[in-house]
Amino acid sequence: MSWFSFSWQNFWFSFLALAFEGLPFLMAGSLISGVVAVFVPSSRINRLLPRNPFLATLASGFLGVLLPVCDCGVVPIVRRLLNKGMPVSCGVTFMLASPIVNPIVAFSTFAAFRGQAPGLNTLIRLASGYAIAVLAGLASSKLHPDAILKTEVFRPNRRRRAGLSVAPMPEEAPEDDVTTCGAKIVAAVRLASDDFIDTAIYFMLGAAVAAVFNTAVNQAVILPLARHALLATGAMTGLSALMTLCSTSDAFIAATFVSFPIFARMGFLIFGPMFDFKLVFLYQLLFRKRFIAVLGGGLFVLVALLCSQVLPLIYASRGL
Repeated sequence: MSWFSFSWQNFWFSFLALAFEGLPFLMAGSLISGVVAVFVPSSRINRLLPRNPFLATLASGFLGVLLPVCDCGVVPIVRRLLNKGMPVSCGVTFMLASPIVNPIVAFSTFAAFRGQAPGLNTLIRLASGYAIAVLAGLASSKLHPDAILKTEVFRPNRRRRAGLSVAPMPEEAPEDDVTTCGAKIVAAVRLASDDFIDTAIYFMLGAAVAAVFNTAVNQAVILPLARHALLATGAMTGLSALMTLCSTSDAFIAATFVSFPIFARMGFLIFGPMFDFKLVFLYQLLFRKRFIAVLGGGLFVLVALLCSQVLPLIYASRGL
């Protein structure tokens, strides 16, 4: 039995279908991310949070509804927020939840899974992403900020109050550098263009991989893996880290892996926006390497357990 049979015609049909479906959502996410980075002051975002640390962490998971940015654009925003006084637990929660819990991702997930219980899949993705992000944020609140953040993330006055060594200020945020409305629009378009170009490369590579997988790989070869809940979830979760897709369009890729059960594909959609290969490098702008390693391992375990043990029960109760 041959496990690989390639056809250019089938490949291009699948690849272009994915590209035309996903790129509009990727462009919309990039534009919104650019607007948020330039027009929304970080200090105003901090004022939206409750004073109670626990409630503030819970509320941070919903900031993506107001600030819909993808996983590529959220790290610079979180750095500005932490620099302007946001608690670390809130910053971690917002950073992990925002690429999933936002309107653009909800619409794209619903569109990608049409015909495959789109409403339920969208709800499960957003609720699971929120829950895991909050758990990670609450866990980080138990650690000293100096064990999590790099020295340069703190503002000097915050470090003095905390009894920590003073570091130079990081570069100012775009909204602090740009004053006129016209200049802000130009800056927003420039940032959106940069984000779109950077993330479109990863998306097109991901679309190519998915097209090859679905048109050239004999699906019978992977059935033993796909039939085991934990192995299937682990495989899809690991694949999401390697493919480094943008959260505004990754659902179109995940929806095509029909050989894998839907709960395993949820692992792809939850873990990828929180911790993929490119984010390992971006997170180094904020966090110490030890914390990044612990964060990645913890998220992988949480997502794998949730998707292989809990979600199958939910889908079974819905007859899926």
